[in-house]
Amino acid sequence: MFMDSEALVRLAAEAADDRKAVDIRMLRVDEVTTLTDWFLVCSGLSDVQVKAIARSVEDRLEQEAGQLPLRKEGLREGRWVLLDYGDVIVQVLTPDERSYYDLEAFWGHGEVIPFVPAPAPANANP
Repeated sequence: MFMDSEALVRLAAEAADDRKAVDIRMLRVDEVTTLTDWFLVCSGLSDVQVKAIARSVEDRLEQEAGQLPLRKEGLREGRWVLLDYGDVIVQVLTPDERSYYDLEAFWGHGEVIPFVPAPAPANANP
């Protein structure tokens, strides 16, 4: 199933949100680099949570978009995991790593879009 890069980054953000990722941001960088179209940057509060978020993203993109990462790094340590899907690069970091590397500032000339989860469907029965 083909999915454009914006749909893919949103799917990755939803998967991160499913594992309670913190401060999920989508950075559109296609106008400022040829490296990728989008970065997804989010935090996990522990190395265990960082790994869980990365696994959730990887599983969801494989199941719903038929996408496998071209490259993945950092899963063993769990402090900064990178999943490279070509048009979308997912980076899951602990708060300390995120603060230290400050990717949003580095790529700040791109468009930063905070992720807002879709509201849960309203129950038809009050």
